[in-house]
Amino acid sequence: MTSLALTHARFQLIETFRIPMALIGSAFFPAASMIFFVVPFVGDDPVYATYATASMVTFVVMTSNLFQYGIGVAEDRAQPWDPYSRTLPVGAAPRFAGRILAGLVLMGASLVPVVVIAAVATEATITLGGFLAAVAVVAVSAVPFTLMGLAIGYSLPAKAAIVLAQVLFFPLAFGGGLMTAPGSAPGFVETIAPYLPTGAAVRLMWAAVGDFPVQWTSTAALITWTATLAGVAVWAYRRDEGRRFS
Repeated sequence: MTSLALTHARFQLIETFRIPMALIGSAFFPAASMIFFVVPFVGDDPVYATYATASMVTFVVMTSNLFQYGIGVAEDRAQPWDPYSRTLPVGAAPRFAGRILAGLVLMGASLVPVVVIAAVATEATITLGGFLAAVAVVAVSAVPFTLMGLAIGYSLPAKAAIVLAQVLFFPLAFGGGLMTAPGSAPGFVETIAPYLPTGAAVRLMWAAVGDFPVQWTSTAALITWTATLAGVAVWAYRRDEGRRFS
């Protein structure tokens, strides 16, 4: 199982690296935002630079998983290999696990430019404990967005999945408060942000890297989103499987 999952992960990564723009695209906007908005405006302030970097990290976690799984799964479903892989004796589990592993690698690669820019061009600071906590938050917050992507990918055809992913990512980013510093978003954003998956995730990230207090209501919201999206993803997968083999 493990060796097969690693083989599928390698295959997924090779496919992606054959089209470098797919990887560059997922890292470009957060890196560009760091260069054009964070560095010149808050780069000299250690507190705000740290929070802004945490926001951009959360943005990468959202977009990389939303687009990789939402669009990638939908495109794969249109290929003959996908239904065939489900009929193999080992089933689709190794391919599914390989996709998750490949997604984690690509997400990590997309995070590198943001972290490097923060380290060399801003006064952002973080302790070792804060860094380890941030890594843990990245792992936890990736789960609901992975599930969101899988739900989209298994329930919609590729063209519709592309549109829905594009429609969702900006409202989730803006509504979650990823474009502003803690406490400085417009009033309606401050009201809804803690209950969106993006807002809940970035608040955990802020708490990991700085003195921002842990908001247990937003943490509960993130758990609720994760459970709900898991249910939708499982339903979408079973629905797709039923249609293929009915």
